[in-house]
Amino acid sequence: MKTHHFILLTTLLFITLFYGENLGLNLGILGIAYSLLLLFKTPERNRTQTFLIIFVTSILSSVAFAWYGDFSSFLAVFTSVLLLAFKSNNKNLKSIFTLPVFAINFFTFICRFFNFEDWLPKKNTSGSVQKIISIVVIPAFFIIIFFTIYTLGSDHFAHLFANIEFDFNFWEFFWLSLLGFFIAFNIWNFTVLRIFYKQNHFLKNDFINEDKTKNPTFTFLEIDAERTSGIVSLLALNILLVIFIFTFNYEQFVEIPKTINELSAETHDRVNALILSILMAICVILFYFKGNFNFDEKAKSLKVLAKIWIFLNAVLVISAMAKNVEYNVVLGLTYKTLGVYAFLILSLIGLMITFLKIHQQKTNAFLFNHMIWYFYGTILVCSYINWGGIITLNNRQRQDFALNFHRGAINFSEKQLLNYADEKKDLKLKPEIITQIKNKQGKTFLSKSLFYETIK
Repeated sequence: MKTHHFILLTTLLFITLFYGENLGLNLGILGIAYSLLLLFKTPERNRTQTFLIIFVTSILSSVAFAWYGDFSSFLAVFTSVLLLAFKSNNKNLKSIFTLPVFAINFFTFICRFFNFEDWLPKKNTSGSVQKIISIVVIPAFFIIIFFTIYTLGSDHFAHLFANIEFDFNFWEFFWLSLLGFFIAFNIWNFTVLRIFYKQNHFLKNDFINEDKTKNPTFTFLEIDAERTSGIVSLLALNILLVIFIFTFNYEQFVEIPKTINELSAETHDRVNALILSILMAICVILFYFKGNFNFDEKAKSLKVLAKIWIFLNAVLVISAMAKNVEYNVVLGLTYKTLGVYAFLILSLIGLMITFLKIHQQKTNAFLFNHMIWYFYGTILVCSYINWGGIITLNNRQRQDFALNFHRGAINFSEKQLLNYADEKKDLKLKPEIITQIKNKQGKTFLSKSLFYETIK
């Protein structure tokens, strides 16, 4: 199969799955179809271990969307299929280029579409195919367009066909065709600019010999002076961070907030401060260990101070995590607090990789090349697990259980709410939840979320 065959096939599949339907099981089927076709189209030399892992995660992400149909599973399908398509053609390019490459292709879609020689067959098609195109496809396309125009422009013309049952939404078909073709064209016919191949060299994980040459970062500052500035800076920052950790924990665990609102505000403020602190800490370390200081024998003190600072930042993260636990005990579990846990875990991973970057003398790109996979893994975890059910299961044991909040703002918690209604013998709540479930189950097959089919 050629490129235009894949584009046409997946465009037709997109229209078939989504015409007259809402978003649901159909996107999961589409994701699986794209994954299988990408596996089929990928040459053997590009079927690396990374590619095969992404293939598996793209299938699982598609199943997750078919099951839940929420935003996190949509994001997982989107990133998985893009990564799979990217690795299908470019096994050596760093994965961090995936989003920039496709963003550029989305914006240049129209220009690339008119480069017919890049994606249409250069040889004449067979006689039978030509007849189908000339006698059926092209005339039908023009007939549909002008029929719609004439119907909109003349009531009498429209009444001529009033008794004919013609249940066809042209505009839905038209926009679905455009969207399906846009997606298929960018998946099967994306281009990678030369600049990405050039920049790929700078995203290597290990230094090469020329990187180990001792050169000052600034022309006005010699290497010894720059090394001294790093030692003084990190020493001062370590002292400052120790003081901040002390005050941070004193305010958290000694001073008791007067109200619930104060606890909530303090938790948010401290998490925001932690975000800024971690980002700045990593940036400072990347600045001083971007090149020759990784191999400078005189920079042992600088390395020790950097590792101490990483450890102290890890202590700060653990302190913030303890505060988030307290928040959950007092106010209950929410999507936001789960997001805080995810960020704190990613922060610890980032600090650990930064430590390895210094200890193993890796490049700055080593950090970014690894963290992108942890971010991708976080998206996958968010899509596979019913967090709404976990939140409701955890909070329904509380005396101050906010029923209306969990019904309106927490997704996929119907099973837990039915159990709650049985426990409380709430004869009004249970029929309402059952009606809500039946409304979900009453959707057409391709618009369903399989999660609701498991609720009896």
